[in-house]
Amino acid sequence: MESLNKILAELGISKVRLAKYLGVSRQMLYNYLGQSSLSEWPKEKEMKMLCLLGVKEIDEIEKIKVDGEYIILVEGRLNEGVKDSSSREVLADLKGFNKKEQELLSDLITLLKEKLADDKTKETYHAFRYLYYYLQSMDTTKELKYILGYMAKSLGFIDPMEYEFNESQQFIFESIMFSAMTLYTGGGASKSRIADTHKRFVQEIEHKKEEKLSRTQELNTAKVQALKELGYTVITEDNAKEVLDKIAEIQSRKV
Repeated sequence: MESLNKILAELGISKVRLAKYLGVSRQMLYNYLGQSSLSEWPKEKEMKMLCLLGVKEIDEIEKIKVDGEYIILVEGRLNEGVKDSSSREVLADLKGFNKKEQELLSDLITLLKEKLADDKTKETYHAFRYLYYYLQSMDTTKELKYILGYMAKSLGFIDPMEYEFNESQQFIFESIMFSAMTLYTGGGASKSRIADTHKRFVQEIEHKKEEKLSRTQELNTAKVQALKELGYTVITEDNAKEVLDKIAEIQSRKV
């Protein structure tokens, strides 16, 4: 078992992914790894582990040489195993989506669960909280899609000339983004030198919040006035359209 744990450490396989591959909980995996020999594992789990490592017998584990090529092979087997396991769990909830959409959603769910489970500092939690807000806003802020495209290209996942959105706008955005990232990574932008820029950034956000609050107060005022003019006290399913029309009329009086 010592040889197995050493190889797993050299491979850099997370306990979450390995547990998912084996189809057990993390606690059960720790129990398995704490045993004196792989032969003490349930036969099914023993065979899955041997398959992952690419050997047929337990005594072959000690002969394994971990190099770049071997890591890639194991990663491939692990990814396929985890994908199959995850698909069985989540595909039941994905009816109505085509095969590619199901695979994408399944991979996303698996990745999110895996990273949250391994999160020790809560940085991942906060990153995913921001991601949730990001996804919520993509339909109203097209540049968020351009950011995703830029990052996918810069990280080498897709061709830099791929444009799935507005090609002209994406091209301009990516060019500006590249200049900004070059300045950031090149060390040419110190905190003191861009403090005024960040101050304007904060001020703009605060201004937008004030406008939103003002707009909300304006709508509430119009709603109260509409209810009063129509002789209602609350908005119901029956009078909703009438009240909304009245609110629009009240707001048009101010134009």
